Amino acid sequence: MGNRRGINIKIWEDPFFSKQMSVEDRFFYLYLLTNSHATGIGIYQIARKLMALELGVSIERVQALIDRFALEYKMIRFNPKTSEIAIKDWGKWTLLEGVKRDRIPEFRRVMDHSLIPYVSASITNPKIRSIYDSFCKEG
Repeated sequence: MGNRRGINIKIWEDPFFSKQMSVEDRFFYLYLLTNSHATGIGIYQIARKLMALELGVSIERVQALIDRFALEYKMIRFNPKTSEIAIKDWGKWTLLEGVKRDRIPEFRRVMDHSLIPYVSASITNPKIRSIYDSFCKEG
């Protein structure tokens, strides 16, 4: 996976991100996109306790942020049983050049297969989307 995560700088021009999200929300969203546990497919496993530790907030605060992003903003899905998070518009804000067949191990680690089509639905590049879709069928 490497230690770099590319973010599309147009995120700062997005009206929802720049005008409707609070500073805390923007910080949390950028954390979700760039933390060291994130994968190259927008779906990864991370415990709420670890998020709290890395963000320097309480577990309750992390849960409130997860709830807001999942229920109100509808930007993520979090499976509490598998501790997996999926970022809906991941492909919009991260550099997708790295999503090739070399990401197969990351797809195979996904335990909640319903998260794959959730991320795939917002990917506009047909070549990249077809990779996601091939794993939707496997799940």
